[in-house]
Amino acid sequence: MTVAVRGLDVALGGRPVLRGVSLEVPAGSWTAVIGPNGAGKSTLLRAVLGLVPSDGEVAVAGADLSALKPRQRARLVAYAPQSPNLPVDMTVFDYTLLGRSPYIPHLGRESARDRAVVAEVLERLDLTDFAGRPLDHLSGGERQRVVLARALAQQTSVLLLDEPTTALDIGHQQQVMELVDQLRLSDELTVVTTIHDLTLAGQYADDLVLLSDGRVAAAGPPAEVLTRSAIEEHFDARVNVFPGPDGRPILSLERP
Repeated sequence: MTVAVRGLDVALGGRPVLRGVSLEVPAGSWTAVIGPNGAGKSTLLRAVLGLVPSDGEVAVAGADLSALKPRQRARLVAYAPQSPNLPVDMTVFDYTLLGRSPYIPHLGRESARDRAVVAEVLERLDLTDFAGRPLDHLSGGERQRVVLARALAQQTSVLLLDEPTTALDIGHQQQVMELVDQLRLSDELTVVTTIHDLTLAGQYADDLVLLSDGRVAAAGPPAEVLTRSAIEEHFDARVNVFPGPDGRPILSLERP
């Protein structure tokens, strides 16, 4: 499903955070939102979900999300926050089952199908052996997979991931990014992520959106957005940018 954002404005506490942000994510593609700290990346995802008040238009497959009830939105778009609340005594299975909430009647219980969906998701993410384990007994990489499992259990066509590689070592970062890419291709998901690591963003995303001071400073294929001049201007960093084996940009810091 295509995600379209047009003229999005967000102010928090009277302070403008996003100003006229527009972007379009084609169905089945991966767009990474990058930018310096405070640029509004996480706020953009939360605004798409209707979690913060905004002006402008957000549509998924042509449907205006603001006109839908929360449960209806949750059947179209799944969201994995950067710092999710992980109840320490809850098991992996029960936490993943929360992803089925949009399909469970109020005051009702999960169905056999809901439990079957969760079991299938855990198997796909190689988490079956962790199903009965409490969340506080997991490593950082395992927690990231469980958060992703909950989002996948919603069975949506759009997946929003806020910094999915935060606090992970380089090996687990690569594993999470590879997993997201595999799921996108196999399930024809439309993926939007925020990410700090510019090289990771350039290696995996089809398109990048560079936010700076709440506005879209650049958008397009990674090689067009991750330029030396753009990074110096918006990140205040000096880098070398060179093409990798597949032509995607790789960055290295330039020592003074």
